[in-house]
Amino acid sequence: MRKLVVSLAALAAALAGPALAQSVVITNARVLTAGPAGEIAHGLVMIDKGKITAVLDQTTVRLAFAPGTQVIDAQGGVVTPGFIAPNALLGAVEVRSLGDDLVVNNPDIGAAFDVQYALNPASTLIPVARMAGITRAIVTPISAGGGGGGADFHADDGEELMTAGGGGGTKSAALFAGQAAVIHLGEATEILVKPKVGMVVPFGDGGANVAGGARGAEIVALQTAFRDVRDYMRNKVAYDRAGVRDLALSKADLEALIPVVEGRMPIIAVVHKASDIRAVLKFAREEKVKVILSGAEEGWMAAREIAAAGVPVIIDPLSDRPETFQTLGSSLENAGKLHAAGVTVVLQGSGGAHRIRELRYNAGNAVAYGMPYQAALAAMTINPAKVFGVDAQVGSLEPGKDADVVVWTADPFEPLSQPTAIFIRGQAQPLTSRQIELRDRYKDLSGPYPPAYSR
Repeated sequence: MRKLVVSLAALAAALAGPALAQSVVITNARVLTAGPAGEIAHGLVMIDKGKITAVLDQTTVRLAFAPGTQVIDAQGGVVTPGFIAPNALLGAVEVRSLGDDLVVNNPDIGAAFDVQYALNPASTLIPVARMAGITRAIVTPISAGGGGGGADFHADDGEELMTAGGGGGTKSAALFAGQAAVIHLGEATEILVKPKVGMVVPFGDGGANVAGGARGAEIVALQTAFRDVRDYMRNKVAYDRAGVRDLALSKADLEALIPVVEGRMPIIAVVHKASDIRAVLKFAREEKVKVILSGAEEGWMAAREIAAAGVPVIIDPLSDRPETFQTLGSSLENAGKLHAAGVTVVLQGSGGAHRIRELRYNAGNAVAYGMPYQAALAAMTINPAKVFGVDAQVGSLEPGKDADVVVWTADPFEPLSQPTAIFIRGQAQPLTSRQIELRDRYKDLSGPYPPAYSR
């Protein structure tokens, strides 16, 4: 077959606009697009002005590179979209033993707690995650009353972005842990991408704890809270004049919950047990609210109901050790069985921000226990992008999307594979972290010694 000759400059002009800046083209790669094009065995990816402008089969085209084009030869390696890590505390915690003063003990602030105001772009944990191919993350608050949270932290971890709420008052703030946000992991002074992408609510044992000790009590409390929100929406003027009945929530929380009851913001329901999962699905159906299940260790036991409801699930595929009675049905086959039932699965890392780099290893283990390879890739890329409403920008390698692109030496699910190039919004990222720099500084002490170092 005769090859089509394409000028890179002309291609960029056609796809990215009339003004041509320096472009990047990645060649000789196995491209895993996580999009409609699927896998391209011998592909190339073109980046221009922060966007992906072309993803092509290299066997059918021959490019004439324009002057100034940066050409990256992948040498048969793999190119993927940047991974998206859910239930992350990246940019919101640093030192585990200190907790970073992120506990909010205020009965008037629960649903209103917004993680976008707690972000630190200079966190040393961000480059570590980036070196694992993670280019975006969903920063998710944790309920103190609910114990763990989306990522199942324990109280002694010290790594909790929590809202305690309810401290001795009559408010119901502890029912809601606060609002999640999407961030990017590029080098920048502003990393917020999209705030208010989900409202975290603990269910099961956690929900019972914040509602007085009974699962049923929590559902009633939530129904009461949502009824108050709807009353407040109809009577805002009267509320400001103190002309309505007493409401359980503060005005800040009432305002924060309006997008939830209107179906514009999903609940991120932290839930584990199959019976609790079914209760959450029923609650969401009756209240006509959107929901995302988080944790769901026994999700495979309710897979058909979850799929029928069209509800996505965030899971740690390595969660197979029952630590409480509500996770007795934990299984390494959870991810594979949920996917087989038609559930949209999103994979998360284990152990919070300090181990979030293990996300790709978790995906590999999910494949080992029955999840198809492409499904596991989607569960780290396009699936979380769709679930949190950023799929028009990221999640797959398609023209027009932000150039979050990672070049790997080999299969990214293999621990020995390493990134050789990382782009976030088209900007090349440094292939280093504080840990790597410390290793390089002290790995050879035969001399000359680093500055200020002495025996």
